[in-house]
Amino acid sequence: MQRSSLITGYQLRAKDGTIGSIDDLLFDESHFGVRWVVVDTGTWLPGLKVLLPPSALSDPDTDVREYPVDLVKDQIKEAPGLASDQPVSRQMETDIYGYYGWTPYWYGGFGYPAPGGMVPAGAMPVTPPVSSEDPRDVQAGDLGDPQLRSANEVTGYNVEATDGSIGHIEDVMVDETDWAIRYLMVDTKNWWPGKKVLISPDWRREIVWSEQKIYVDVTRDKVKNAPEFDPSMTIDRGYEDSIFAHYGFRPYW
Repeated sequence: MQRSSLITGYQLRAKDGTIGSIDDLLFDESHFGVRWVVVDTGTWLPGLKVLLPPSALSDPDTDVREYPVDLVKDQIKEAPGLASDQPVSRQMETDIYGYYGWTPYWYGGFGYPAPGGMVPAGAMPVTPPVSSEDPRDVQAGDLGDPQLRSANEVTGYNVEATDGSIGHIEDVMVDETDWAIRYLMVDTKNWWPGKKVLISPDWRREIVWSEQKIYVDVTRDKVKNAPEFDPSMTIDRGYEDSIFAHYGFRPYW
């Protein structure tokens, strides 16, 4: 589990060379699943960005901060959705998955029920199964445009407990196995100096995007006495157990 700010900056290497670095992560605001990695192509394709599903990334080489990608540069260069500043629509997502011949994430995982035999989100990309209907057309028409948010964007959002403000989001913690945002890292320094805590986005009551505020179903007292989080620490299951036991919520696992 890594902070999104640490994942940002990793290089992506295709079979025949570097394609750029991770600039941002786009997540589904309903389920907090990471849907896309935004790649800044740097000097290769100046001023343009590439969208890749996180399932296209192989295990990272942390020593050199690099993710291998099982594609060649020409494939990526010719892919749809290449733009400097363009909203991500369902049609764009469908076009990208169709171009690569991969199964879209909405066939399962993070609240999307998986039809029989479909590959769940988080699995490596595969060719979509044959269907009597083109699944790309069905999904593009039925699901509507995705409600995607930027991990970079939510940094700095204020977090409100049931009885007042507790601080702001300093970072988000990403589970790279399932590519899900498991925790919001909250800095309480403007209220309770010198402490950082982890809050699960599953505990949210409401997000008011226009006000840059997230309301969570915990009290200030619970936050004040919660297990402290040190950004340099490794999050293990024991630490997660202590968080969920303290707040009284059922663990995600």
